[in-house]
Parts: sequence; structure tokens; C-alpha cells
Amino acid sequence: MISKNNDHTAAIQMVSIEQLVPEDHLLRKIDAAIDFNFIYDLVEEKYSSDNGRPSIDPVTLIKIPIIQYMFGIKSMRQTIKEIEVNVAYRWFLGLDFFDRVPHFTTFGKNYKRRFEGTDLFEQIFAEILMQCMKQGVVDTKTLFVDGTHVKAAANRKKAKKILVAKKAARFYDEQLREEINADRDVHDKKPLKDKDDDGSLSGGSGSGEAELKEQKQSTTDPESGWFHKGEHKEVFAYSVETACDKNGWIIDYTIHPGNENDSRTFPALYDKIKRFNPTYIVADAGYKTPAIAKLLIDDGVTPVMPYTRRRTREGMFRAKEFIYDEYYDCYICPNNQVLKYSTTTREGYREYKSDKSRCANCPDLKKCTQSKICQKVATRHIWQNYIDIVEDIRLTPEGKLLYSLRKETIERCFGTAKEHHAMRYTQQLGKAKMSMKVGLTFACMNMKKLANLLSCRGKLMPV
Repeated sequence: MISKNNDHTAAIQMVSIEQLVPEDHLLRKIDAAIDFNFIYDLVEEKYSSDNGRPSIDPVTLIKIPIIQYMFGIKSMRQTIKEIEVNVAYRWFLGLDFFDRVPHFTTFGKNYKRRFEGTDLFEQIFAEILMQCMKQGVVDTKTLFVDGTHVKAAANRKKAKKILVAKKAARFYDEQLREEINADRDVHDKKPLKDKDDDGSLSGGSGSGEAELKEQKQSTTDPESGWFHKGEHKEVFAYSVETACDKNGWIIDYTIHPGNENDSRTFPALYDKIKRFNPTYIVADAGYKTPAIAKLLIDDGVTPVMPYTRRRTREGMFRAKEFIYDEYYDCYICPNNQVLKYSTTTREGYREYKSDKSRCANCPDLKKCTQSKICQKVATRHIWQNYIDIVEDIRLTPEGKLLYSLRKETIERCFGTAKEHHAMRYTQQLGKAKMSMKVGLTFACMNMKKLANLLSCRGKLMPV
């Protein structure tokens, strides 16, 4: 017997919005796990209490982009459309069936008038993380560090070429210069002359012009950077450098132009995460530099980094075949000839040179060097001892175990953010708005993780 569906669309029924939201809905779990009342304290100074029209509830206002980034909705316009018809979204925002949903430009206008130029969204991320830490689920003993790129909202064809300083100042330049001159003094070498701001040597006959290089800059989003890696298409992008713990909780982040190297941007992230007093920091080969190794080891942090193979031509002697003698401060070549100290360069490398007269008659000369004057030059950074320590750590059972967890932690965080939270690209212009997007996205990931964890443990109750 065929049963016909009766049309009940015009029927009047008594129902509450609370009844229509499933008990196991993610937003219910988040509402029970996270206390959002801290937002009122953060924005109190941005609102007037005695004049103007009543504003949208600040918590409701912040929850709108949280919904967008939580569920990976592509734009604010689409987010508002989803809220209009999604009962769970309305319930999370504290709206009933007949409440008017804010216009899609509302958040943007409030950002421009109230939140621009503030660290509000960093504070929101930090507070959410603090609530996670109070639950005892975050372990900051071991932190995993890496960076990923997010495509900027900038047409790759709308760009101009600008001249920038070829070598930007590094965080360790001052200390490196002092140690270079001390090293040269030990070897009876004159100290290096300081460079002026214009790039010339003080007291010298420099041209007075800084060493410049040509760089591509977006006319749409000048704060992004031209990024090209491997076989990827060249695009304007931002670099998101992130730290997480062994359980995948995101600890902190920094935002940089896409053309900046991880080793140069690491100190900014490290300044933010060192307050957690980590014992280990696990990073990939891009961070394996003498300066970073020295920074961490001097601070009592154990760096865990992978093996990096030096790129030598096929058929040539490998670098490890040249043995360094620390006592006599020299290198021994595979044919037992000595490479004596020559000088210490401005980059912090000691140069060791062979005897040209002996090398000229060496049967392995072609395996050793392609120098036209038959002289082998070996280099060693003045902070190479720190890299040697990193190598020793890498070979320990604990070092091998910790590095193997990297793909399960920081790489998984990036994969989740891009696959489920729309972080492959951004529609925001400027570093500040990009920072807002990343901060709220990572806050959403921590919230979702905490809500699901407490739900599984049966501890889900209002904080």
C-alpha cells in the first residue's frame, strides 16, 4: 500500500531551538568545554557604555568568524548565509528563529573600527590555549616547530619589481661579529672592519651604495612574499611558523612573508614559546644552522634535528673524509696532508687551505678539488661545535624517537588546518588580517580537540 506524504509545511508547531540541535553536535561540545565570557573583558575598552546605539553582543560577533574557520567556510558572505538556515549555528550564537542575522559586512566594519591594530585575536588564541592547559592535556616538554605556506589573495600577475637590501640583518649578527674578531685575534689576524648602514666598509673606499637585489612585490598585497618551492607554481604567499606539542595542541605561531626562510624567522617564534620552558625542540633540516643550534643549546634546550647530507659532486671526496684536528686546529685530507688555517670570513667560517705544491702532484687531486691553482679549501663555522652536538643528539635513541613523531604532530596540524579549516589560501589582505585568520583557525582546532576529548572522557560540562 502506497502511503502519501501529507504536506505539513503550513502547520503551526510548538518547538524550541534547543530541541533541534543534536546532543552530540560539535558546537554543543564546544559550548560546554569553552567559557567565552573572557571576550567581554578583552573588548571592554573598545565599546562605550553611555552613548551610541546598542551593539551586537561581542561574544556573538567573535563567534561568527569562529564558525567560519571551524567549518572551513570560504567567505564571510557564505558564513552568514549558512547561519540564516542552520539551527545549530543560530543556537551557538544565541539567536532564536526570528532574530535577524548580522549583515556579512558587520564583522569587517567592527574589525576596522575596533580591533584593527590590536592583539585581540592573539589574546583569544592564548586564552583558549590556557583553558586547554587547565584541563591538563597540554604537554610543553617537547615542542615541534615547522612552517607552512598559505596562498595570499594576490594575483601573481599584478606585481612590480623593487630593490631591497641583499642581506637583511640577522638576529645573531652582532654576537657573530664579536666572536669572529675574537677568533681572528687568536690567530693573529686583524679584526674585520665594520660595515656602515650604506653597505660600505667604514674607513674604506666603498661606493656608498648598499648592495641591492631585485625582488618581486605584489601590488594587491605588498606584505605577502613571492614563494616558489620545488615543482609548485610561483605565487604570493604568507609563511605560518607554528609550534605544537606531542599531542598536537598548537602552542603558538608567527606570520611572515612567504619569501622569508624558516631559519631567519625562527627567533620570533622562539621568543614566544620559550616561556613554556621546553626541554626539547624538534625541527626539520631548514632549522639546522649553527646560529639556531647555539641559541637553543645556550638556553638549555635540546635541539632534535635530522641528518643533512652535504651536496658533493659524484666522484669527489665527501666532506666527512676530511678530518678536523681540534688540538692543532687543522684538517687532514684523505692522503694525510694538512690543511692549515688561513682566515676567518665575515660569515663566520674559518678557511683551511692546503699546500699547493704538494696538491699539484697528488694522484687524487681531481677527487679533491677543481681549483685551477691546485689548492683545496675546507671551511668550518666558528659555531660548528654546536652542530656537532646536534649530530650526537640525533643519533641517540631518544633523538630518533622524538624526530619520528614529527610527521604525527606538526605535519598533521598543517594537514588538518588546510583540509578542514580552509587554510590553503586566504582572502584577507595584509599581515594583520592574516594573523587574525591564523589565530582564530588554530584556536578553533584547539577548541575542537578539547571538546571531543572531554566528550570521550565523559567530563563535558560548562567550565
